[in-house]
Amino acid sequence: MATHNDTGQWGENRAAEYLKEKGYEIVVKNYRFQHAEIDLIAQKGKLMLFVEVKTRSGTGFGMPEEFVNYTKSRLIMKAAERYIFDTDWRFDVRFDIVSILILPNGGVNIRHLEDAFY
Repeated sequence: MATHNDTGQWGENRAAEYLKEKGYEIVVKNYRFQHAEIDLIAQKGKLMLFVEVKTRSGTGFGMPEEFVNYTKSRLIMKAAERYIFDTDWRFDVRFDIVSILILPNGGVNIRHLEDAFY
């Protein structure tokens, strides 16, 4: 597996831990529908989160969350629509980004952007 894939998987696992610490239950990891993938689907009460996780080891090309473009957000929403239909979810939903920046000293900066797109 390529290093960037390892970094991405590590980031998704760290984001899941972070959300659990905030009281969310991780319902599904890596949900796929057609050409779309949702990294994490989490729930807290009657709120369902569809989460895109972006992990980067530097900011040379921008902050991690800047890599979620219009096309990516539309694919996530399409997959979320399918998940909502399949599970008959009838409550609130939100689309978030968890941005993880690995710092040069080995530390980690995690940002949770709520309502990142809709």
